[in-house]
Amino acid sequence: MSDEVRAELKGRVLSLKDLIEYQEGTVASRMIVNRPVGTITLFSFDADEGLSEHTAPYDAVVTVLDGECEVWLAGETHQMKEGETIIFPAHAPHALSAVTRFKMMLTMFRE
Repeated sequence: MSDEVRAELKGRVLSLKDLIEYQEGTVASRMIVNRPVGTITLFSFDADEGLSEHTAPYDAVVTVLDGECEVWLAGETHQMKEGETIIFPAHAPHALSAVTRFKMMLTMFRE
């Protein structure tokens, strides 16, 4: 999404889960804020899709917008559903997988 299209979202009341559609058999993403200090990206996951274990150099906040997922953070498993949030500390290994189709918002904070 271009900065021009993202600018059109400013000053409007938004339903975040309506800004991204499910795509069969894949993970889709849509960045809605892109700044030097951080980003906000929406994701949709089809059932059984996920992100493999990885780390990030910054804290990251995941909020589930729709559906259910399973999250692994530093060896612990968490079941999450719509309205729930988890904070991934910088450098902590984490992964997630769709239990049902689900949508999430990822907020990254850069230092």
